[in-house]
Amino acid sequence: TRGYFPAVYVWGEDHQADVSRVMTAARALGLPDGAIRILIYRFITLMRGGVEVRMGKRKGNAIWIDDVVSEIGADAFRYIMLSRSIDTKFTFDIGLLTEQKNENPVFYVQYGHARIASLLRRAAEEHGIDVEAALESTQPLPGEPAELDLVRKVLELPEIVELVATTLQPHHLTTYAQGLATAFSKFYESCRVLGTPVETLHPRLKLCRVAQQSLARALRLIGMTTPERM
Repeated sequence: TRGYFPAVYVWGEDHQADVSRVMTAARALGLPDGAIRILIYRFITLMRGGVEVRMGKRKGNAIWIDDVVSEIGADAFRYIMLSRSIDTKFTFDIGLLTEQKNENPVFYVQYGHARIASLLRRAAEEHGIDVEAALESTQPLPGEPAELDLVRKVLELPEIVELVATTLQPHHLTTYAQGLATAFSKFYESCRVLGTPVETLHPRLKLCRVAQQSLARALRLIGMTTPERM
């Protein structure tokens, strides 16, 4: 009726037994094969300070999504909910997701974006570099291993998007975002950018911008913001 093909339903594992009933009803209604896809997510264990937060609807101590989002933020909630395969039972610590350190995967990937933005700002403001002109450079990269690893990671994004679309497994996006942030960090530690000759500076600045754009696209597909400063 609403024109969706397929219609995708996301359920918790306590509704596993209902899958066959819905599929039987779909066939009885004359819907074509593939018109309905049902994703069954495993239960999540919430932790706070290393201690499991036990809850249950019957006991009246359920924790609402709104409360979690209010505590850790929408970005963190979206990221952590998409960070595991749907058939994997996983645990996350609410306290960790409010901390600004690398052990917090949400902070890590967003800081990666902000770190590149900071580098490009410093290039213009502190070193007087015409960043936009540098981005037009056709000069090749020196070819350091960390540079090439970052290039390869950037080029993976279209394949990742296609994989997510065909498998309905969005955790590939969070894995990609973390991998890209790690690749940039290794590049930044191994390959000097500012203060290098123009023939090195310009292609490396261009690589930084491309990495930033790819990370921003991945984060936006997840539904997260892309901070310029942190």
